[in-house]
Amino acid sequence: MGISRALLEEGHIDSRHGRVINNDLADYLIATNADIPDIEVISVGVPDPHASVLGGKAVGELGIVGVAPAIANAVHHATGKRVHELPIKLEKLI
Repeated sequence: MGISRALLEEGHIDSRHGRVINNDLADYLIATNADIPDIEVISVGVPDPHASVLGGKAVGELGIVGVAPAIANAVHHATGKRVHELPIKLEKLI
């Protein structure tokens, strides 16, 4: 989800009426398994039995928050260009 937000997901707004133009998943790009390379998931830290039955904490959507900034920093490191709007597209780097 974080990679998808950083590189693909974009809401298009009709400036005349203020409505979302791509208001269904047919027109809204989302990364699929074929778009994403293998990702190694590791467990960091000590389990917290008070957070959940399995001891997991800060997983799911909370963990996605830093993905887009990390990708933006990687793009800046690779290109020297800082992009301040998501999604990061080639047109914004030229």
